[in-house]
Amino acid sequence: MRLVAVTACPTGIAHTYMAAESLEQAAKDAGAEIRVETQGSAGSAPLSAADIQAADAVIFAADVGVQDRERFAGKPLVEAGVKQAINDAAALLDRARTAAAGRPAEPGDAPAAEPAAGPERTGAVEQAGAVESGAGPAARLRQWLMTGVSYLIPFVAAGGLLIALSYALGGYRISDAPDVTEHFDPASLTSWAALTNQIGTGAFEFLVPVLAGFIAYAMADRPAIAPGFVGGYAAVTVGAGFLGGLVAGLLAGAVVAGLRRVRVPRAVAGIMPVVVLPLVGSLVVGTVMFVLIGKPIAAVMTGLTDWLGSLSGANAALLGGLLGAMIAFDMGGPVNKVAYTFAVGGLSIGNQTSLEIMAAVMAAGMVPPLALALAAALRGRLFTPAERNAGRTGWLLGASFITEGAIPFAASDPLRVIPSIVVGSATTGALSMAFGATLRAPHGGLFVLPLAGNALPYLLAIAAGVVVAAGAVLVAKRIGGGTEPDIPAPTTTAATA
Repeated sequence: MRLVAVTACPTGIAHTYMAAESLEQAAKDAGAEIRVETQGSAGSAPLSAADIQAADAVIFAADVGVQDRERFAGKPLVEAGVKQAINDAAALLDRARTAAAGRPAEPGDAPAAEPAAGPERTGAVEQAGAVESGAGPAARLRQWLMTGVSYLIPFVAAGGLLIALSYALGGYRISDAPDVTEHFDPASLTSWAALTNQIGTGAFEFLVPVLAGFIAYAMADRPAIAPGFVGGYAAVTVGAGFLGGLVAGLLAGAVVAGLRRVRVPRAVAGIMPVVVLPLVGSLVVGTVMFVLIGKPIAAVMTGLTDWLGSLSGANAALLGGLLGAMIAFDMGGPVNKVAYTFAVGGLSIGNQTSLEIMAAVMAAGMVPPLALALAAALRGRLFTPAERNAGRTGWLLGASFITEGAIPFAASDPLRVIPSIVVGSATTGALSMAFGATLRAPHGGLFVLPLAGNALPYLLAIAAGVVVAAGAVLVAKRIGGGTEPDIPAPTTTAATA
């Protein structure tokens, strides 16, 4: 059997490549041939037309919209999240074999895409970035939102790191420096600090429009991008912020998807995607955001900002502990992404507590791989040879804020590993918030430590969580009689951009 597959996760760092490796190994074990396209942050080597044409079935293991999915039109298609591909790739291959044989698909199998009719299809959306109409409402909503977040992260990373660098070079008053177009001295460190601050601030101004634009893109393809960006701009203008961007993106996608269902004469169909849909969609979304719902959302956003600003002491620590536990619970899965998205969204607010939340979430995300690497190094006989090998890479993965480095351990012993790392990450999140550590960078792990506020207490919070989680794992394994089993645990390797 010949298969092709596409893997993609919101950050495009770890799950994307782990899912690809798992599918390739499962295909090798089953005697099947598979070609996998990884749509990750390191770029993508697209599947050739010949590979797609020769494939008996297609597998999409993605938590975001698959790019250029119209290439697979007419092929038997199975769709699942990246976690399912990592944990049970063999089951996906079985579903693909069933779909290729023409038997009725199992629940959750995505229907095959229909060939496009004319220059613009008027039925259900199936173009690049769209989510399968056969998926459940919750799954589709999650994919739409995660697509927006995946395109948002590079802007947050670039802007956040540049702003943090500007503070490191010029102090926290550098944001008050005059515009560099009016005064810039190449020999002055302050001028360079002001320049990096203003470039980073410019990148941050795109956050909400990019979020809204690509949520809309995931829902209704390219014609929805302009209405989404317009809605995002309106959200920023009225003060609706990150929450307004989410609403604007969903609104734009829904409006354009609805307009695409309107049947028009063939003479008009050619200009629909490039003129009519962006024009009418932008007008409708802009009007609704500016006139009807923008201000109420802004009021909610103001309340959220005030609440975050009021958090201190025990309340802040409790929030940090909760977010830390969420980050560790499924190691890059949906619960993890909710906590991470909440932290990234707070960066657009920019107050002290929002920066503390980002620091707490990143610190907590580093704990699971580091803790398990430490535990495997201290008591290797309690772990399988494969887990000990995973522990060696876990040091780098944890230091890089790739929580998925803990998956090989959790996959083989979830009942003892997951509660242990949840406790450790919750400890780190609570301590980080209690210490008042701050961070503008949304990724980078220990490599952005010089840009953190209260860096030494922040490092102590991470160390404390690692020790707690490692100790809990070792105690749990000793109580449960953990020894080297005969069957080695599965190994995975995460690739980074």
